[in-house]
Amino acid sequence: MDEANTPAVDEENLVEDSAQAVETVDEVEEQVVESTDEPAAPIVLPEDLDARVEAALITCERPMTAARVAEALGAAGAGKAVEESIDALNTEYARTGRSFRIEKVAGAWQVVTLSKYADVLDGLKRAKQDNRLSASQLETLAIVAYKQPIVRAQVEAIRGSASGEVLRLLMDRHLVKVVGRAEEIGRPMLYGTTKQFLEVFGLGTLKDLPEADELKPI
Repeated sequence: MDEANTPAVDEENLVEDSAQAVETVDEVEEQVVESTDEPAAPIVLPEDLDARVEAALITCERPMTAARVAEALGAAGAGKAVEESIDALNTEYARTGRSFRIEKVAGAWQVVTLSKYADVLDGLKRAKQDNRLSASQLETLAIVAYKQPIVRAQVEAIRGSASGEVLRLLMDRHLVKVVGRAEEIGRPMLYGTTKQFLEVFGLGTLKDLPEADELKPI
């Protein structure tokens, strides 16, 4: 190429344009930094935070992290405040001689009973195991609950097996009782459920029994 035909380069203007471009980039970066440095909205904590933390941990069967508790209380990001509430609650429990504390279990918080009261828990565990019903007992109890008043022959026809002994065991546990006699030959006894049956299964009345199509096979 001929040097006479090559356009001249204004080096002074090129330097000025480059400097202005750098300044523009710096201004944009400063604006981005300023926008990201805006303070987050303050977390509003309820006045009864301690009570709410206590309610959440007592209700939950599994350990919960402080962050998870805060989120459940609608105060996401207030994990530190939750831990401060836990400290305050444990101080109050110790001062009033309560039988439990909120302890950290596998990195999360849970309400636990003090070891000195372990015998109480053992007794409750044994009682719960003693009250556990077998599959045949649950099946028979369900039939009585939904078909009452019902005679033994009807229970056995539905189950397809003898049910006299099972009914006796349910009566021993005060879940089933004799509610009368049927108006038929032999006047067989009619069975129904008891008030204790409602208490054990957390029912207000028999109307609170779930619909049959909601039940799952044993």
